[in-house]
Parts: sequence; structure tokens; C-alpha cells
Amino acid sequence: MGRPSLYVAITNHGFGHVTRTASVLAELQHRCPELHLIVATTAPRWLLEAYLSADFIHRPRQLDIGVIQSDSLTLDPIATLLALEELKANASELIDAESRFIRAQGVQLVLADIPPLAAPIAKAAGVPCWMMGNFGWDLIYQQWGEKFDEMTQWIQGCFADCDRLFRLPFHAPMPGFPVVEDIGLTGGQPRFSAEAIRTKLNLTVPKERVVLLTFGGLGLNYIPYHHLEYFPDWQFITFDTKAPTHWTNLIKVNGKAYRPIDLMPACGLMVSKPGYGTFAEGCRVGIPIVSLPRANFAEAQYLLAGLQQYCFHQILGVGEFTASSWEFLNRPMNPPQSAERLRTDGNEAIARKIVSFFGY
Repeated sequence: MGRPSLYVAITNHGFGHVTRTASVLAELQHRCPELHLIVATTAPRWLLEAYLSADFIHRPRQLDIGVIQSDSLTLDPIATLLALEELKANASELIDAESRFIRAQGVQLVLADIPPLAAPIAKAAGVPCWMMGNFGWDLIYQQWGEKFDEMTQWIQGCFADCDRLFRLPFHAPMPGFPVVEDIGLTGGQPRFSAEAIRTKLNLTVPKERVVLLTFGGLGLNYIPYHHLEYFPDWQFITFDTKAPTHWTNLIKVNGKAYRPIDLMPACGLMVSKPGYGTFAEGCRVGIPIVSLPRANFAEAQYLLAGLQQYCFHQILGVGEFTASSWEFLNRPMNPPQSAERLRTDGNEAIARKIVSFFGY
């Protein structure tokens, strides 16, 4: 078969899809150092390099829309529909260009998380398409009414050409995929010990009073930092570049120097929004999670159900994060509803399948 060559298409929606896929790719590079890896996404290269230590080709291509939003919780369905219509109108040209590139690069397999067009691109190139994910974009658009019916059906038609789906935990049913294989949790590994993080960030309070505030690659437009005055003997960590500097109990960290997973072992609690990557890595580390609600995004119900099932947790009511005095920090965590533990071998399981496909 020659040198193994893999084309990876990653959605342009936020950072979560990129980081969970990059965790799999890091394991794959470890198992197959000679891999010729092409990563097609408009996500920044530095984010991929935070997970990938070996060489790869970064191909900035927008293969899907996801959802257009101003921050991690504020969605714009109208702008999303307009962008989807433009993508669909240009789909044939995009499929032709990427399939020709794939053939020229000698690619033998396409892996996608989870741009629908990856399947017809792979089909046009004459190679299989495997996907990984816990939901498809048709799930999101179906919730938004009849205006999205045409786009939903188009996307479902693309997914029907997928040869295999690695279905991640916290998943929707995803009935449109012909072959489904359930997989354990994916995610990154901390690069530092808890003790090293405490030293690097000068954390001086006990772990149970260290709170990680993380809201995905897009962040939140408004975080009520003034509530920190009620917790002078706690320490809070944020990736928010716009966070104020006058709070002595707030630590701003550089997102290029640290990933959320790097900080989790040193924290006693994480406050976040529903997101597979954050929840999966939190569950893998075992950190309790306080989650904001997320309206009008159908994936959230499956994420929050999984959080309640498998993690120590709280789910805040609407407005409780912004309007309260953060009394939730003093409440005990709800225990997981299930005694069953989720498998954490998703990176390894997917990488093994791909390496086996290449005959290694």
C-alpha cells in the first residue's frame, strides 16, 4: 500500500472538535510514526500543535459551517442558514477540488469530525470515509424548524455515504449512519503534574477551593467576575483575555501555554458550558463539573444527561451564573447517577482501527 496517508477533516465550529480529534491523531502518530497526516480545518495551527508533536500538513479548508455564534452560548440561526446555503451552492466545486487533492497525495483513508461533505469527498476520491462524533449537524438544524429542512436532508444524504462512525459517549442516536461502533471517551492527557501547576500558577489555597472557569474556544461575552469578591479565600483560573486584572484571586492564563486538561488535575472544580471535549476530559481526570445550560442547541441535552449519569456535577438554572452570588460554589456536588464508569480508551481504540486499516 506504500506509506500510510490519512486526510482528516475537522469541523470549523469552536475548538472542541479539533482537540478531541487531535487527541486521537496524537495516539495515531505514536503508533504509526511514518504516517503522512493531512489535517483540513480552519482552526489555527497552534491549537493542533498543542496536541501533535510530530509533523503534519495543515490544510486550511472550510468543509462545513457548524453554527455561527458570537460566543459559546449565543447562536445565530439566520446567519448559519445563509452560510449553509452558500456552502451547498459551492459543494460540487469543493468536492472536486478536495477529491483531486486527496488522490494526488496518495491518501488511503479519510477521517472526519464531523463535516458532512467529507463523505462525498472521500467517495469521489475512491477511498473510505470514517467519522467520529457524538452528534451530527442534522440534529442541530432539525431543532430550528422548517427553514432548515432542505439543509438537514442534504446533510443526512452526505452522512449516509459514511463507511463507519465511531460514536463517542454523550451521544445522540445518530440513526443516519449505516455502520456505528461505540467508543470510549477521547481527550488529551495533562502535560504537567498537579504539583507543577500549583507551583507555576502560585496556587496557595487547598485544591478544593481552586476553580477552573473555561467556556470553549469562543468563550463568553460576559462573565460576572464581580462575584469573586464573595470568595476571597478561593482562587479562580480563567482563559479569558478580557478578564479584569484587579482581582487578586483571579489568575489569567495563556491558552497557547496551557490547555484546560493541563490545569484540571490542580483544580477542585470546573465551571463550564455543555461541550463534549470539556466534559470528556473532565470525566477522564475526575474533576467535578458545574455546567451552565445551553438553549436551542440539541446536543446539550445528551451532554447534560451524560454529565448527570457519570460525573460529580451541578447544572445551573437559567441566569444562576450571572444573577446569583455564585452560591452554587458552596453547594455539595451531585453524585453520578450510575455506578458504571465510562471507558476512557477512545483515543487508543480509534487509532488501533486506523493502524490496522493501513496493515500495521
